[in-house]
Amino acid sequence: AWWFGGSGFPILRVAGVGVLGAAVVGAGFGVATALRTDAVRDNPVGTLFGATRWVTVVPAESAHSMGRGRLMLRAELVRVDAAEAAGQVTVFAPVSGFSELTAGRPARFRARITRPGRNDLTVAVCTAVGRPVFGEAGALQWAAEAVRDGFGAAARAVLPADAAAVLPGLVLGDTEAVPPATTADFRTAGLTHLTAVSGANVTIVCGTVLLCARFVGPRFAVALAGLALVVFVIVVQPTPSVLRAAVMGALGLLAVLSARRRQAIPVLSATVITLVLLAPQLAVDVGFALSVTATAALVVLAPRWAATLEARGWPRPLAAAVAIALAAQVVTAPLIAAISGRFSVVSVAANLLVAVVIPPITVLGTAAAALGPLWPGAAGLLIRFTGPELWWLLRVSHTAAAVPGASVPVPSGWAGLAVIGCASVGAVVLGRRRWFRLCLLGVLLTGAAWSVSAGVGGP
Repeated sequence: AWWFGGSGFPILRVAGVGVLGAAVVGAGFGVATALRTDAVRDNPVGTLFGATRWVTVVPAESAHSMGRGRLMLRAELVRVDAAEAAGQVTVFAPVSGFSELTAGRPARFRARITRPGRNDLTVAVCTAVGRPVFGEAGALQWAAEAVRDGFGAAARAVLPADAAAVLPGLVLGDTEAVPPATTADFRTAGLTHLTAVSGANVTIVCGTVLLCARFVGPRFAVALAGLALVVFVIVVQPTPSVLRAAVMGALGLLAVLSARRRQAIPVLSATVITLVLLAPQLAVDVGFALSVTATAALVVLAPRWAATLEARGWPRPLAAAVAIALAAQVVTAPLIAAISGRFSVVSVAANLLVAVVIPPITVLGTAAAALGPLWPGAAGLLIRFTGPELWWLLRVSHTAAAVPGASVPVPSGWAGLAVIGCASVGAVVLGRRRWFRLCLLGVLLTGAAWSVSAGVGGP
């Protein structure tokens, strides 16, 4: 056909197919978003904005601490007074009375219903003004919460308080017990991503099961890995980054089953398209955006940069570690700056220093979480072995955060995205120039000397 360029123009034919495919996908996004937007706009709850009613909700995730005795969570609305209702809501509540509210456990309480402040397909914001009446969670949610609680209790029994608070976040994404000071250190040092369960955790879980089950045949091994993936997602809760990683893991397992070599970018693209079609609100979710961009950087930029460093005589492990840290920093720094108005100067160095301890923490912690309900003694022993690694991680985060000028203020919003984005692109382009690398090395050495002198001299 002429619109595919005819048989004599293969490039135009490929371009035509690409344009047509993009048009079809775009139309699908438009239809899905329009349907969801109309459902939110016409939701009967919109007539109750400003009123106080009894609401019944089923949380989709555990509550997140906002400080000052307040919690925030996302939930599915079930009832308003005695009438049935539907739609996603954001719940704000005090810690007192609501600390037992977990994923899948229904709760009924009086709440002030207001208009949502974000365009994320949320139908309302429910601010609790009364104590809740809890229902019973489903069997799967109850079991998942039992695993999370048991893992946290086992960590507190055998580790120092600071390490026990961080370990559930690194393994299961449970950051409720992390002290505000540790959270601030991680944010300043650029290590916050470690407490968000993502592709690394999914890779370790599926890879470990595949290795352990390799003697039973590929089909059975893939089936076991798929089951482990489903259980893992239920336990850690399906946050946006977990969903992205889980779908990529599932597609990877299908590739193993079909004996085809896994292609990371097609898999990532298919994952993003599928999830955004099913849940358009992910398009404005910061965690999902960070997860996708970081994954793309690790599979596109990091291998090329690592190969370049190896060609210049760098040892392969060091080249890979530096390339991964730099790639993640380049693509995520503009988004983080837009969100927080801060730029971490020490992020690359901090991530390099902790890179060696993250895999053993994840492997040992995941194994301990799985063994906890069946063999608590073995789980406690495995958790003990994470102690030195956690000490090093906490030491690095605290030291990096204490460096003068470790985090510098930048414009937030689109201005910050543009400034840091242009600076990152400029650094990548100019990084090929010897004079630029020498200047950058001089700046780094000057900053290190200033930091050391400030630390020795005191205030």
